[in-house]
Amino acid sequence: MTYIIGRISGVFGAVAALASFGLILVTLFEVISRYVFHAPTIWAFDVSYMLNGAIFVLAMALTLRMNQHVAVDIVSKAMPEKVFRAIEIAVYLLLILPAISLVAYAGWSEFWKSWLSGEVETVSPWRPYIWPFRLMLAIGLSALWLQVLARVFAPADRTSPM
Repeated sequence: MTYIIGRISGVFGAVAALASFGLILVTLFEVISRYVFHAPTIWAFDVSYMLNGAIFVLAMALTLRMNQHVAVDIVSKAMPEKVFRAIEIAVYLLLILPAISLVAYAGWSEFWKSWLSGEVETVSPWRPYIWPFRLMLAIGLSALWLQVLARVFAPADRTSPM
């Protein structure tokens, strides 16, 4: 189970990496359009913030899998491994997993509402559909939920990736 979840996290991490190239291309296109041709686009801002948000959310599970989230480990480094694992499991099961569950559920609900209603972004004049962005958020949060579950059941040591 943890192997499959790790692969899922890796796939979404790769998608995030590809999306970062898309973000670079969109930004480059906007800069050239704006400063060379004096013709800014109406869509680059929306595509940029949607790609940026998707990149961060899709990469969260892989980041956890590789044990790269920010942590203050001054106290935990001094703890015995078994005590650290007990605290880690308790925190993941009692705090993090329920919180991510609620946020992922809200993400799927928002995606579904925007899909059904054909909701568009109202901030910009381009007015793109918002459901693809919300879908990426829901998928990324769900992948993070799975990776937290995998972390509880198959922990890595403190220093190396899973």
